[in-house]
Amino acid sequence: MRRLAVVREWSQQSRRSRPESGEASSVARPLPWEQHLPWVGQRGPCRNQRIGQPSEEVWKYLPPTASYKKETTAGVAQSSADEEMRKIPNNGNLKMTKVAYPMGLFVCLFIYIAYIKWHWASATQAFFSITEAAAGARRGQQAQGPLGTTAHGHKVFYGIMFDAGSTGTRVHVFQFTWQPGETPTLTHETFKALQPGLSAYADDVEKYHLEIKYYQDVKSFFDFSGWMSTPGIQELLDVAKQDIPFDFWKATPLVLKATAGLRLLPGEKAQNLLQKVKEVFKASPFLVGDDCVSIMNGTDEGISAWITVNFLIGSLKTAGSSSVGMLDLGGGSTQITFLPRVQGTLQTSPPGYLTSLQIFNRTYKLYSYSYLGLGLMSARLAILGGVEGKPAEDGKELVSPCLSPSFKGEWEHAEITYRISGQKAAVNLHQLCASRVSEILQNKVHRTEEVKDVDFYAFSYYYDLAANVGFIDAEKGGSLVVGDFEIAAKYVCRTVENQPQSNPFMCMDLTYISLLLQNFGFPENKVLKLTRKIDSVETSWALGAIFHYIDSLNRQKSWAT
Repeated sequence: MRRLAVVREWSQQSRRSRPESGEASSVARPLPWEQHLPWVGQRGPCRNQRIGQPSEEVWKYLPPTASYKKETTAGVAQSSADEEMRKIPNNGNLKMTKVAYPMGLFVCLFIYIAYIKWHWASATQAFFSITEAAAGARRGQQAQGPLGTTAHGHKVFYGIMFDAGSTGTRVHVFQFTWQPGETPTLTHETFKALQPGLSAYADDVEKYHLEIKYYQDVKSFFDFSGWMSTPGIQELLDVAKQDIPFDFWKATPLVLKATAGLRLLPGEKAQNLLQKVKEVFKASPFLVGDDCVSIMNGTDEGISAWITVNFLIGSLKTAGSSSVGMLDLGGGSTQITFLPRVQGTLQTSPPGYLTSLQIFNRTYKLYSYSYLGLGLMSARLAILGGVEGKPAEDGKELVSPCLSPSFKGEWEHAEITYRISGQKAAVNLHQLCASRVSEILQNKVHRTEEVKDVDFYAFSYYYDLAANVGFIDAEKGGSLVVGDFEIAAKYVCRTVENQPQSNPFMCMDLTYISLLLQNFGFPENKVLKLTRKIDSVETSWALGAIFHYIDSLNRQKSWAT
């Protein structure tokens, strides 16, 4: 009622101030609503008149203003109006309003987009779960019924293995089906690799930790994968999250195994780095044990690769099946692993060369050994006369008979740059190089006669060198005999002088591989199979390692119950 009385008063004032018909007025009267405006004293935006003042009755409803002076006379001069205008407090309020409005709009828009992103991710996960249960899992896997069970009654489980190598970090996400009493079946593998390797952070562990923590803090709130740069471990974890249904996360083991790159680091640096990775793993939604992050010794690496190959070719499905051996040549180490059938091999093997493996409810006694420092890159350094982890004294140039006599250049290994050059040769380059390589291998490799009777698969640099000289298809792989490496070495060493800069290490590398295989005991006519994949699955140690880890978890569970 009080407000109604005020409105009536405004209306009466308006009628009293309106000029009679035909009467000229030199002063424009304010409209009733203009009297409510606090900035009294201005001129109207469209009329050449000063805005009027509110009455005493209206005044009590306006907010108090310390420096505002009420006017009761409508005909005050413009100078007085300007003076009153200057008295009105501003304090930047209008300016702040102009800034606050777009800022508020931006914040609201950002929150809205975050909500849409979260809602979309949840809907996508739900969609895939429903699709897998009703019409078959992604990538052609069998349709699933209740959690972990296929339409045919097989159990479904997943495993995540990180391969932290010297040159990069790789993630393998495996999906398996399994029925009690049978060997598991691999139904899918997702693979992704990133550079650099973990060892690149060895001297700046805290930076690595802070990068990961920043990514986790931001991503955990908005889940904007792909909107920001990510550290390698966290980005590869996201690959696993996208590939594994949400309901399986808590039951999926997450493991990282570091290989020769971290084995060559000082112990404290390596452990500090792995501890930071473990903290990231502990914050993930997957199954993480106390031994989830570790440095894999070379023997375990060879055994895991042996499991991978023999699982993929089907020799582990039934007891007594014929198995194959495994040869792996990495950058820092090389491994040889096979299942001995001859009693003499078991009796004459040096200590540490025989190991017992329990997997799939069977026990295997394997011949397996890893030669640290005899990987291709480490062997190059030794042949050149360098020392692992140490720069050449006073920038001294390393000279080798395995390089073209006219070659001069630089070579980087383990983040150290070496100046290298070829030795002036008076005789055949291959002979000089073979003599130098033999010195490096002398008394370092155990020779066993049984290898000539076992089928072997060879991987990594064996594969790369064979593909480079055209012995096998670069994509599909193939087979060759051990003597082919020596033939290629002699040819390349003879022609390297014509193209010394194109591939200066080819003569050295081929000569080294040829003599390494001979020292293992392989005859020249021994056939080796070289491949990167079997049934579209990478022939790395990762699959065997996750099998071994899951098998050990199952044994621990059975012992506990």
